[in-house]
Amino acid sequence: MYKEYFGLAEMPFSIAPDPRYIYMSAQHREALAHLVYGFNGDGGFVLLTGEIGTGKTTICRCLLEQIPKNSAIAFIVNPKLTAVELLATVCDEFGIKYPEGNTSVKVFTDLINTFLLDAHARVHKALLIIDEAQNLSTDVLEQLRLLTNLETNKFKLLQIILLGQPELRDKLSRPELQQLAQRIIARYHLGPLSKKDIAAYVAHRLSVAGVRREIFSFRIMHSIYRLSRGVPRLINVLCDRALLGTYVQGKNDVDKPTIKTAAREVFGEAEYKGYRKKISVWMFAVILLAISAVVFAAAYFNYKKEQPPALKENTVITPHTSSLPPAEQPKPLSKLSNLGNLNRLNKEAALKSIFKQWGISYQSGKKASACVQAQAYGLRCLNTVSSFESLRRLNKPALLKLFDRQGREFYAALTAIKAQTAVLALGTETKNVSVKDIEAHWLGEYTLLWRPPQDYQRDIYPGSSSTVILWLENQLSAINGKPAQSSKNFLYDGELVKQVKKFQLANGLVPDGILGAETLIYLDKATGADVPALEYKNAGGA
Repeated sequence: MYKEYFGLAEMPFSIAPDPRYIYMSAQHREALAHLVYGFNGDGGFVLLTGEIGTGKTTICRCLLEQIPKNSAIAFIVNPKLTAVELLATVCDEFGIKYPEGNTSVKVFTDLINTFLLDAHARVHKALLIIDEAQNLSTDVLEQLRLLTNLETNKFKLLQIILLGQPELRDKLSRPELQQLAQRIIARYHLGPLSKKDIAAYVAHRLSVAGVRREIFSFRIMHSIYRLSRGVPRLINVLCDRALLGTYVQGKNDVDKPTIKTAAREVFGEAEYKGYRKKISVWMFAVILLAISAVVFAAAYFNYKKEQPPALKENTVITPHTSSLPPAEQPKPLSKLSNLGNLNRLNKEAALKSIFKQWGISYQSGKKASACVQAQAYGLRCLNTVSSFESLRRLNKPALLKLFDRQGREFYAALTAIKAQTAVLALGTETKNVSVKDIEAHWLGEYTLLWRPPQDYQRDIYPGSSSTVILWLENQLSAINGKPAQSSKNFLYDGELVKQVKKFQLANGLVPDGILGAETLIYLDKATGADVPALEYKNAGGA
């Protein structure tokens, strides 16, 4: 209903587990890495748990996007089955034919064993995924364990991934399931998203759906975090309802009254009031604690005033001796909140600093935008929302959109970083600032410049043709220590896509095989391209 109004190509907050919409937070990347490890292992169980709606199924769908196409996959979504029904369902999913009306466990097991041996002979991996696995009975779990006994002299024939809610961990810790628990080769628990991840998550989904402008403001993100408790499914439902409400009211972006109304509609009046009550109690506790601290401080200082002055000890004067010059002290870190007039730090000054890092000039006041000006020098803009760690890994100077305590935006250029200290160009000054301080004023939005390969126009998808593929082959050859390719292959498919997915996964990117800005930046970085980087240098001022 609101797609055309906001310029969306599709609905951004559907609860369907579409891998294109997955936002890979640090913990989601780690969860996917555990699944990949389990798939590539020699058999056994992989356990992925998390609360309802945290993205377990979506992560699993992402795994299926990148494993070999010839893999045999069985995906069971309704595990409330008996042991015999489970075996029949496994046969159905793998396409194994069995006698009609069969109820013999041995017949099912023999058929599955024959199928797995045949798959192994053809070098095809077999994977069984069970969603909502907390609903599995003890008998069924034991039958699954017995399936992992199917093996050759060297390899287990079946990998099993169990997806479930936290109670699955409790169930598997029971003494009667000890043998199964010992066969778990990888386990991971998905928690809720952090406040910063939520901002990146919402922006990512809007971007995939075709919108890159800000619809949910800094303050609204705080409300979404509190209302959703960081659960992606709740975020989706809440944002979807908020967009609908904004459309109905004819507004351009979501405001606080709209998000409150959306919360009442999504969670129900009773639950919403309960949430408000919890917030009120929490605020009262904070205020009471603050008052107590003030009273204690006043009493302490009054006590100190009543104490007699301490006797001074005799001062011993030591003769001056020549010594080494004092060690140079590190530049003190600036606090952004202490700088004042932050809202006067506009985008123009920060852009000049970013362009300067590339040895080019930014002309403020021109009709041409910064990104258009950059294109004249063979550069592109990457406008996105992510974590500071993701930005650090991209290793490019970046324009940061920050917020002061009143929620007013200001801009700074991140020009260097080392460990937990960053160098920011703030207007005409340069400051050393802690990463933690930056994160307290930042929701993850940034813009950076990067140099694409020649002839690159837009994202390149598997199956398409482009002269950029010649560049890609040479980059991958250099990364793998192989000689440059001399082929004239323009088609992006097959083994080349597999290599890119492997590279993406190794670098914490979504392994979708798409040659987008981030993947190309990482490929350039891996071959040591001579471009500006966030290499540390002391700031000129404090």
